[in-house]
Amino acid sequence: MVFFGVMLENAGVPVPGETILLAAGFFAAQGHFHLWEVMTIAALGAVLGDNAGYWIGHRLGRTTLERYGRYVGLTHARVLHMDRFFKAHGNKTILVARFITGLRVFAALLAGAARMTWKTFAIYNMLGAVLWSVAISLAGFFFGRSWDLLERWIRGAGLIALGIVVIIAITIWLNRRRRQKLEELEAETEA
Repeated sequence: MVFFGVMLENAGVPVPGETILLAAGFFAAQGHFHLWEVMTIAALGAVLGDNAGYWIGHRLGRTTLERYGRYVGLTHARVLHMDRFFKAHGNKTILVARFITGLRVFAALLAGAARMTWKTFAIYNMLGAVLWSVAISLAGFFFGRSWDLLERWIRGAGLIALGIVVIIAITIWLNRRRRQKLEELEAETEA
């Protein structure tokens, strides 16, 4: 159950892999599972799931983005920007996205669609999978006695991280837009 829940979530299927892993950590604290086995199985599921997501994105994602992206605001220029972003920051994105609710599901798909090199993806994916599996398993293990509080805290932390990412993205977008308007104004002034 842990393997498939984590694998499917990381492959891009929106299932509650993190909650399943928290529950497995909780049951390890109760003596039903061995903690190291939970961590290992979760890490293996995360690595395999993300690799599946990467290859789906690599094979189908690019074509899908180019064909249907315009319907959701993904212009050709934005897809090219995504390519540049993953070329410059893909390694950090893959490592950190694992800890951010929502991004964990789509990061591998986007990395594949952006044609991030598989070797770089694989290294940071494996590192992120191990860190995430250990952290979430230990959270379930040590805080398992107060399950409701733990689940709210983990979900809240993921949503806060997602909010920070959205705020940073909006700030970058607004700065670029302001810079473009200034450049246009300067060009008009020179003309």
